[in-house]
Formats: sequence, structure tokens, C-alpha cells
Amino acid sequence: MRAPDGTLVNAVRGSMDNLARYITDRRPRHVAVTTDEDWRPDWRVELIPSYKVHRTGEPVPPALIPQMPIIMECFAAIGVDAIGLADYEAEDIIASLAAKVSPPIEIASGDRDLFSLIRDREIIVLYPEKGGLAVVDEAEVERRYSIPGRAYADFAILRGDPSDGLPGLAGVGAKKAADLVRKYGSVAAMLEAGIFRASDAEYLEKAMRVVAPVADLKIEVPRGRRDRYPDDPARVEELGRRYGVASSTERLIKALSSMALTKA
Repeated sequence: MRAPDGTLVNAVRGSMDNLARYITDRRPRHVAVTTDEDWRPDWRVELIPSYKVHRTGEPVPPALIPQMPIIMECFAAIGVDAIGLADYEAEDIIASLAAKVSPPIEIASGDRDLFSLIRDREIIVLYPEKGGLAVVDEAEVERRYSIPGRAYADFAILRGDPSDGLPGLAGVGAKKAADLVRKYGSVAAMLEAGIFRASDAEYLEKAMRVVAPVADLKIEVPRGRRDRYPDDPARVEELGRRYGVASSTERLIKALSSMALTKA
């Protein structure tokens, strides 16, 4: 999909259409978008050098890079709050927001690290899969990984996660990791019990700081809604015409306007 001037806008349209679909289907009272201001923070790499190293050749699809400013322009003009923080990933922003706002909270993300935030009746993850969105709650985490629903981070630390360049412990696969989590409850409890050799314990202590999303960042909770949409009608019209995305902006505005009618 291209704008009249040839600019690629497939991600622009996709971002707005997906958000409109989430709002229409899930009917939230507030909504915000978070961004990776640093997809591979130095402080995480210092702890585990292999962290996301396999993605350094092409960390972001080249066709997406020039579309990101357009997406942010559209969100700003429409009235969607987008939040990021230097040196942190989107998962850290989400975790910190989740610690500040009242439940229920729904997180739409393909990042499994966020499974560690799941709390039944309080926080769920809407996880994109080939068959559509999977609603992941504690029971679903237990079904998928045979671990207590709140123990995903401990499981991932032990097993490792190739998608994030986390090696895990040698000889510990999914089954053994699940067995250890069920027996001890957490990696912290395993370290306290002294069941690992010194080199493994050192890795686990670092991995605990890398894998778990940071939940205490000093960020303000955004408004998350407006009394009416869009925020800047003239700007929305200009962007829609320039980039040929008017149908997508209208779809998102319609979804948000419906949300604005619900009780805050």
C-alpha cells in the first residue's frame, strides 16, 4: 500500500486498523500505545551480551522505519497517547503503567515476556497468533507451559528464549524448567536453596534483571481517552489526504468515539 506520492503506508494503515479492531472488539475505557525507544538497551546487553544479538543485522524492517513518524503523527492528530522512554523497551513502559493503573488491564502484544504480568481478573495479554488473537490468562499460561500462571519469567529464564538471545541453562529444556518452577516456585527461591553451581547462579541473577519487564519507571499515566475525537480534525484530514489513509483514520476515530461514550 502506497500513498499518492509513492510512500509506503502499509504499516500506517495496519497500525490504525488493528487498534480500531482491538477497541471495537474489546471495548476498553482507556487506551494507550507504547513504543520501543531502545529495542536493545545497553544495560540489558551489559548483563547478557547475547541479548537480541541475532537481530542486530536488521533490527527493524527497513520498510517500517520511514513509516514510524507517520504512524506517530496520525496517532497524535487523532488523540491516541503514545508513550516511550529513552533506554527502555515497550515492555518496560507497559509494566510500569500496569503498576500504576487500576485493573482490569488488557495488553495487546506479541512479546511473551509480558506473560509475566498476567494476573487473573486483573491483567491478561491479547497475543496475536495465526488463528487470530489468543486471550492469555493464568490458566492459558499453565496449559501451554505446565507452570503456575504467574511464573512465566522464571520459566523463560531457565529454559532460555532464542527469540531474545537468552541462552538459558545448559541441559535445561522446557520440561525440566517447568519441573523446577513447580517444585521451587521461582528462580529466586532456587538460588536461595543453592541448587546451582556458581557460574549458573551468576547467569540466573543477571537474567532475572534482563527478562522481567521494569515495573517502576518514573512515567506519568496518560489520559488514555478524550471527550471527543479527533484531537486535531484539520491535521487528520491533511494526513489522510497526503498519505491516502483517510479510511483508516476514520475507522480508528469511529472506534475511539464509541469508547468516549462509555463511562470512564
